[in-house]
Amino acid sequence: MSGLFDPIRIGHIDLAHRIVMAPLTRNRAGPRQVPTDLAVTYYEQRSNPETGAALIITEATQISPQGQGYLDTPGIYSAEQVAAWKKVTDAVHVHHGKIVVQLWHVGRISHTSLQPNGEAPLAPSAIQANTKTFTAKGFEPVSAPRALALEELPGIVEQYRVAARHAIEAGFDGVEIHAANGYLLDQFLRDKTNHRTDAYGGSIENRTRLLVEVVQAVVDEVGAERTGIRISPVTPANDISDSDPQALFNHVAEQLGRFNLLYVHVIEGATGGPRDNIPLDYAALRQRVNAPWMVNNGYDLPLAKSVLSQHGADLIAFGRPFISNPDLKSRLHDGVPLAEPDKDTFYGGGAKGYTDYPPFD
Repeated sequence: MSGLFDPIRIGHIDLAHRIVMAPLTRNRAGPRQVPTDLAVTYYEQRSNPETGAALIITEATQISPQGQGYLDTPGIYSAEQVAAWKKVTDAVHVHHGKIVVQLWHVGRISHTSLQPNGEAPLAPSAIQANTKTFTAKGFEPVSAPRALALEELPGIVEQYRVAARHAIEAGFDGVEIHAANGYLLDQFLRDKTNHRTDAYGGSIENRTRLLVEVVQAVVDEVGAERTGIRISPVTPANDISDSDPQALFNHVAEQLGRFNLLYVHVIEGATGGPRDNIPLDYAALRQRVNAPWMVNNGYDLPLAKSVLSQHGADLIAFGRPFISNPDLKSRLHDGVPLAEPDKDTFYGGGAKGYTDYPPFD
C-alpha cells in the first residue's frame, strides 16, 4: 500500500513523495509573456520536496502567439521566454525539486485583443464558446473563432514539438501536454465543438487524431519518459461537453497507452467544482494507459490517503492549496492548519498574494 509521503519513480524522475503542485494560472508574465523574477521566487518557494511539492507543474504556457487566451500568461516559443524559464528551473533544481512545463494552446478560448493583429482565435470549428476570458479590460466574452484549415494542422503539431524542445533547453524535467478544460486539443476531441467533416472530425477515432499526432511529435522530440498529459473527461469548463465521454475517453486512453508516458493527469468531475457531476468509470481509463496515474480536483488529506490506499492513483495533484501554502507537504504531514488564499490576488498583480505567503511558524 502506497502512502502520500512515500517515494515513487515516474519515467526518468525520482520523486520524494506523491504530492504534486497542479498548474495554476496567475497572469503575471507581462505583455511579452515572459516569466519574471517574481515567478522565479514563486516556484522556488514551493520547490523543496521536504516541505513543498515533489513535482511542480507550471502554469499553462502557450506554445505560440495564437495559443494565448488570457492576459499576461507566459509562453515558451521565444528565446527570451526560454531564458526566463531557465532561471525558474535552475532555482527549483537548487532545492532538488522537479518541474515540468504545461504546454498550452487555448484554441477558441481567447479574445481578438490577445491574438496577433487582432485576428480571430483558432478552433476545430467556427463555434463561439459561451464563456469569458481575462483581458486588459477584465473578464470579457471570448471572441468568435475561425475553423482551422486542414493544411494548418501540421503546423499546430510542429508548434507543440518545438515547444517541447524549448522546454528541455530551458532545463525542465519534462512537459505536460494540456488536453483538458476545453482548450484546443480538448475542443477537437468533443462532438459539441468539433463539427469537422474531414479526417479530424466525425468519428471518435478522427476526433482523437490531432491529440495522438501531438503526443507522437512530443514523444519523438523529448522522449515518452519526459512527456505527461492532462485530460478532463467530464468537465464542463469553457463550454465543453461530449455526447458519450466514456466511449471517447476509453479510446483516448487506449491511444495514450501506446506511449508509456511519464504520467496521465486526470481532472475528476467538473474542474474546480463537483467531483460527481457526470458518472465516469475512471478505472476503465486507467487500466488502458500503462502510465502513472495522477488525480486532481478538490483533494484534501483524508481523500488523498483514501484513494492511494485503495490503489486509485499513484500521485495526487493539489492546486489552490499551494497558492497560500508553499510548505503544503509539511503542513499535511504535520497536521497543521492550511492558510486561506486571497482570492482577489489570484489573477494578475505583483508580490501580494503571490510570493508573500509565509511557511507555517
